Amino acid sequence: MPMTTPLRGVVPPVCTPLTASGEVDTASLTRLVEHLLAGGVHGLFALGSTSEVAYLTDAQRATVLETVVGAADGRVPVLAGVIDTTTARVVDHAKAAAEVGADALVATAPFYTRTHGVEIARHFRRIRSAVDLPLFAYDLPVSVHTKLSAALVSELAEDGTLAGLKDSSGDDGALRRLIVALGGREGRADGPAPAFSILTGSELTVDAALLAGADGVVPGIGNVDPAGYVRLYEAARAGDWDVAAKEQERLVALFAMVDAGPEDEMGRSSSALGSFKHALRLLGVIEHGDTAFPQIPLNAESVALVSQHLRAAGLRPVR
Repeated sequence: MPMTTPLRGVVPPVCTPLTASGEVDTASLTRLVEHLLAGGVHGLFALGSTSEVAYLTDAQRATVLETVVGAADGRVPVLAGVIDTTTARVVDHAKAAAEVGADALVATAPFYTRTHGVEIARHFRRIRSAVDLPLFAYDLPVSVHTKLSAALVSELAEDGTLAGLKDSSGDDGALRRLIVALGGREGRADGPAPAFSILTGSELTVDAALLAGADGVVPGIGNVDPAGYVRLYEAARAGDWDVAAKEQERLVALFAMVDAGPEDEMGRSSSALGSFKHALRLLGVIEHGDTAFPQIPLNAESVALVSQHLRAAGLRPVR
């Protein structure tokens, strides 16, 4: 589905199911895409942080993207993460994604070495000029150590370099300032689709972001309960904020599964990714709950906690 209009709605960052030997489990990934589409999502983001993109080889990245694009079969747009340290490497990933059939690209600022805002603008413009696909900026300062300013994003939106932003900065004030800079809630919520899409990655405050004027959400736990996020989004679009808040509160409780792993044995990211994957395994969507090495897998006690959170949220494990 070529992106002829700005993107709105629920766009989960698709988990990457792995086999016990660490290879991409394409059969499970295909089932996961069907699970997400059955939940009513509006797009798919392959090769993002929740996809464990930083752990994948280039060959594995290609396998993931080919599988997601093939399974989606044009039913929703597929956004391809082209995340890497330098512009040249990102451009290579972008060209590969275009060849596979991705509908849009998602890139962070360069990282490892620090870059100035002027250099970051040059980075995004080079990507956009190299590959003729809509380009989304991914604001992820916790990983790339650079915060994309509202001024920079607005500049790149106005000149057509960027088609949108995935905001995972955790800075709700900055997100609100960007929405205001690009026209504010009244100019974005009920009128014609905006020329620039703002998607929040803060899955616990989606109702607030939509009320402020964001266009959608990229929720990691949306892998587990895509239909819940779609219900939240549809309620917000209809102006039924009480329903949206209740759905958000249920999803906040479900999200508590990310802390299932013991803090003295693993990082929170490992715990979160492991909980998502084991939840999908318990729901019968994917075969294994393995995460990429060197992340530590969840133990049996942690998996039992994940199962409890699923049941409390009204989701029924089949395993």
